[in-house]
Amino acid sequence: MAGDGVEVAKLEEKELKLCEDQVSHLALDIGGSLIKMVYFSSSSSCSTDDQENGFIREGTNTSSGNLEYRVLSGRLHFLKFETSKISECIEFISSKRLQHYGDQGDEAPAGDKHIVKATGGGAFKFSDLFKEKLGIILDKVDEMSSLVAGANFLLKAVHHEAFTYMDGVKDYVQIDHKDLYPYLLVNVGSGVSMIKVDGDNEFERVSGTSVGGGTFWGLGKLLTKCKSFDELLELSHQGNNRVIDMLVGDIYGGTGYSKIGLTSTTIASSFGKAVSQNKELEDYRTEDVARSLLRMISNNIGQIAYLNALRFGLKRIFFGGFFIRGHEYTMDTISVAVHFWSNGEAKALFLHHEGFLGALGAFMSYEKQGCTDIAHQFMEEHSSVAKSPFCTSDRLESSTHTDVKDNGCIECRVQVRN
Repeated sequence: MAGDGVEVAKLEEKELKLCEDQVSHLALDIGGSLIKMVYFSSSSSCSTDDQENGFIREGTNTSSGNLEYRVLSGRLHFLKFETSKISECIEFISSKRLQHYGDQGDEAPAGDKHIVKATGGGAFKFSDLFKEKLGIILDKVDEMSSLVAGANFLLKAVHHEAFTYMDGVKDYVQIDHKDLYPYLLVNVGSGVSMIKVDGDNEFERVSGTSVGGGTFWGLGKLLTKCKSFDELLELSHQGNNRVIDMLVGDIYGGTGYSKIGLTSTTIASSFGKAVSQNKELEDYRTEDVARSLLRMISNNIGQIAYLNALRFGLKRIFFGGFFIRGHEYTMDTISVAVHFWSNGEAKALFLHHEGFLGALGAFMSYEKQGCTDIAHQFMEEHSSVAKSPFCTSDRLESSTHTDVKDNGCIECRVQVRN
């Protein structure tokens, strides 16, 4: 039995090495709070059986017009780092030699210049740092274009990407590719951008708000002393916002204001009870503070999103960015806000890969240079696919979808020009 354990450990170590070594097309989304990373790895242990799944065999050459392409199977990896700890991201890239897997500059000698697609404000802010530490030149991709490209691709290519969540019920939404547009994309990062998407390359930023994920994290850090976004999010899960929020029932003696459709539990004023209570911050439970803060920001985002959808006659609202992270209370709050303000006519829809839209869009921009084409190449993970600590699988065609909240990877195909 002990020998079996050693063999398994060796197998996992070998698989991990393969996942690390055969890498291509690194892309980054460097935001104000988080750095999101996407890259592709191809190896025999990280791919499915081509014949069983009916795909072209890995490494097979195919053609499109006068161009020759090579089809590779493998995994698309998703990772995140805190921007304030950018040194950890740089160290990871260096340890995996990922800086060698962007584009090679056409005018540079072999191995002399490495160009990596990057989006987000940090692509400008930290450009010199990446060049100094890793020899990488960040090829800056427009942030809004990347977000839209990433969202459009996922909604078209991944079967169980979009879903609704309300009253504890999660329902997958099948997207009709012919009826995808127009829709509102609400990207909740440090701040919030609201983008009206009319087509594959047709979009317009129509609104936004500075009250977003950075607000939640920043105020939460000041009020609760939490050290990370995820710690704050977990803390909110244990709290009760009614201890701090002023409800309609608090104003109307336990009843609602039915004439205008407000129940007794509707929040009349976020943090409103703190005004009339003779308490200091330390007198409140940090869990309750975190809950109230999350509720306030989520409600605000949901309301503004719906008002912009109403402005353009949009019924479908997709929420992206790394604010939600599959957190049930957050999704439920946003859904209730959209449902309330639209009188049930509009729905909030969420994305499993919500935080990686920009990074995925930057990754796909390699396609424009003829380097890669991943459109409609995602495939169902086969049950025999081996797993390692590094290649944490994310099932795409399954009734029990594994969320990519932090780090993970999904089965896919890329088409690389020879």
